[in-house]
Amino acid sequence: MESVRFIYQARLERTAADEIVVSFRDLPECLTSGRTRTEAIAAAQDALGEAVAGRIDDGEPIPVPTAARPGEYPVTMPADMAAKAAFAMTFRNSGLSRAALEKRLGMDEKAVRRMLDPRHGTAPERIDKALHALGGELVIEIRECSSVPAGP
Repeated sequence: MESVRFIYQARLERTAADEIVVSFRDLPECLTSGRTRTEAIAAAQDALGEAVAGRIDDGEPIPVPTAARPGEYPVTMPADMAAKAAFAMTFRNSGLSRAALEKRLGMDEKAVRRMLDPRHGTAPERIDKALHALGGELVIEIRECSSVPAGP
């Protein structure tokens, strides 16, 4: 099982005097903007979470973040959505059916459905327990924040 850090690379582009558009190469459907770089990055984190939630809802694959290219800025997915994405990704890669997952976790259909629902709050320890049952684990990392990029 490959380790995944949910930090996606964003491109910030000034399109008007008071607008900076943020796009993600790995998630082309994810676009947002802000008036300042700080606003644009904050909006990018929210948009990133929503784009991944949409992929989970639609049963689409969640891309593994690719390495930074010149001019890109790292944007971290909100922690609760990163945990949900890790579970959804691990479940999808397991090849198990939902029924088999329910059996493996010892949970009923409703509980598993909620865990796979990106908009339903699930305790991190519950997601970690489920990931362990699938051969993975949830790791929380603290790192120094990147400063807001200079530029557009």
